[in-house]
Amino acid sequence: MAEYINIKGQNIEVVASDPANPTQGQIWYNSTSNTLKGLGFQSAAWASGNNMITARYGLAGTGTQTAGLAWGGTTTPNVSPTTSEEYDGTSWTNSGSISTAKTNIGSAGIQTAALGFGGYDSGGNTNVTELYNGSTWTTVNSLNTTRRSLSGCGIQTAALAFAGQTPANTGATEEYDGNSWTNSNNMITARYQLSGAGTQTAGLAFGGEVPPRTGATEEYNGTSWTTSPGTLNNVRSQAAGSINGTQTAALNFGGQTTPPGVINLTESYDGTSWAADANLATPIRSQGGAGTSTLALSFGGYSPAGGGDRSATEEYTGGAPATVTITAS
Repeated sequence: MAEYINIKGQNIEVVASDPANPTQGQIWYNSTSNTLKGLGFQSAAWASGNNMITARYGLAGTGTQTAGLAWGGTTTPNVSPTTSEEYDGTSWTNSGSISTAKTNIGSAGIQTAALGFGGYDSGGNTNVTELYNGSTWTTVNSLNTTRRSLSGCGIQTAALAFAGQTPANTGATEEYDGNSWTNSNNMITARYQLSGAGTQTAGLAFGGEVPPRTGATEEYNGTSWTTSPGTLNNVRSQAAGSINGTQTAALNFGGQTTPPGVINLTESYDGTSWAADANLATPIRSQGGAGTSTLALSFGGYSPAGGGDRSATEEYTGGAPATVTITAS
């Protein structure tokens, strides 16, 4: 059997504490814990977080894994809560209410500076835009195109809204500058119930209903959309995405596909193609999403297999190098 010194050209180092920045393949002996350790790889995984206060689906979400925000949506039978909820990485708390109960809203921003636009309320489709400052919502200038089931990305002062139903499918794209919306070039494929990520000048749109459902991915450069060579491996709509991910690093999780129906599958995007990733614990659709491609959040939604309306929260941690203990087995 080859010895470590012949493979790596050095002996195993004996240290009192683990190295702060080990390199790939490095092995050391920790004399304090009397363990042999090395730099391995931690697989991506979803883990359970604490439940939302109000179970709901068709809700909007944004923010990060440790500072998430959820608002709007619907509960069975057809009741739409106006309250928003904030997540601190451990638990949810109620916060300010939106002006009108609605569902299928577009979203952008962070927990303390969020933007909600469009959606569906008791009067039908809406173009209402609201700003959140960390405690209250304020109505501002409306979208140019009234619609629901749209998507969005960016920050509160530089947001992007795209696609949806008017009720006809639309690929309409609008940019928000912190005061008003300006029309931009349409998406290549008009669709609704899609997901998004990125920024106003580097946006990403994926999945949705044309119909039928599509796995097509489009990238926005601040002026126009282009079709990415990467399409989702599992064509889906009503999925959530890592809204604060980037155009070259995003996640899509859950959703509705045919067959087999509601799914728990996650896919990651690297700017070129989509790849299978860690599965959610429960098949889910119409949930809220937040975070990045390495630290994402899924909350609420609807799951026939999971009891209908959901309040469950799941946290995603991406695969990364990690210190491991080496044993005889």
